Amino acid sequence: VMGLYQTAAEELDTFISNDLQPNRVFKNQISTAIHIIFLFLTQNCFRNSGSAMRVLKVVKAGSSGKGTALKDVSDVDLVVFVSSITNFQALKAERKKIIAEIQTRLEECRESLGKDLELSIKKTKWENPRVLTFTLKSNTMDEHIDFDVLPAFDALGQLYRGYKPDPQVYIRLMESDPEGSEFSPCFTELQRNFVMALPTKLKSLIRLVKRWYKQKLRGKESLPPQYALELLSVYAWERGGRDPAFNMAEGFRTVLELIRQHAKLCVFWTINYGFANETLGSYLKSQLRKSRPIILDPADPTGIVGQGSRWDLVAGEAEARPLHPSCPSDNRQHPVLSVMESAPWHRGSRAYNNDPLF
Repeated sequence: VMGLYQTAAEELDTFISNDLQPNRVFKNQISTAIHIIFLFLTQNCFRNSGSAMRVLKVVKAGSSGKGTALKDVSDVDLVVFVSSITNFQALKAERKKIIAEIQTRLEECRESLGKDLELSIKKTKWENPRVLTFTLKSNTMDEHIDFDVLPAFDALGQLYRGYKPDPQVYIRLMESDPEGSEFSPCFTELQRNFVMALPTKLKSLIRLVKRWYKQKLRGKESLPPQYALELLSVYAWERGGRDPAFNMAEGFRTVLELIRQHAKLCVFWTINYGFANETLGSYLKSQLRKSRPIILDPADPTGIVGQGSRWDLVAGEAEARPLHPSCPSDNRQHPVLSVMESAPWHRGSRAYNNDPLF
């Protein structure tokens, strides 16, 4: 990766600050665009549709919402929580209609954006889509922002500091028989809060790992999502002692080592759910018996992040990296992997090797 591989280990923090973190102007552009879309979604959707549905709230998610966005890479997830949808099956049944309504209103909204912004909606190939994708392009600067709009319903209710969902929320989720993590947008605030609460330096490591991933694996298909790498970065930091002033080069090397040994990973957090409830505990055990790698979404136990993805391609890039000052390679026993079985649990995270769990 140009830039990264030319950076000395002791200069990685400066490299991240100068080359990876969004600058103030770019952040302001995103904020302005999001504000326009927020107002549109909350004020216009369903108004003339004859439906009792209303938009309850719009939550900014993805990298922009979590504080891990890369410089000049502007993709924003907006989760639209809709009233009168009260369970997961109803969301599945109504999702196509909700997306069609949002698309209709977006098309009407084009003129109100003014001459400086151009909106284009991406056509979907799916019969029952889960997401509406559109782009806002600036006509005054060579910039564009990609939006994914995802319908959800308010499964969690009011969140507060120290909030932990009632196990019945997850039991109802399990009983809805989701396809993968199709209902994870309903838990987006938990996903966002999990990462937002992390130290600034750890978010910088996440940016570094994502830059490596984007540049080394651009254009390849069926890759694990960036969220999987975010969670691996968090796990590496927790296993390494949760030092807020860790060595960046060592942290980066640790994540690459975990990727190389992905076939041994079984990682989960008990910050939002656990084994105390018998029904939920039994489900979690069945999830953790599945084939590796397992990285369970800390907000959504039905979501094994990156399941079925081409981890071998990512591992190949992690293995094939050349020697360079920012990420030295050696044959020492890896500190994180060596404590997988023996370390005390931190912040509810768990990890196991290939041994049977239960």
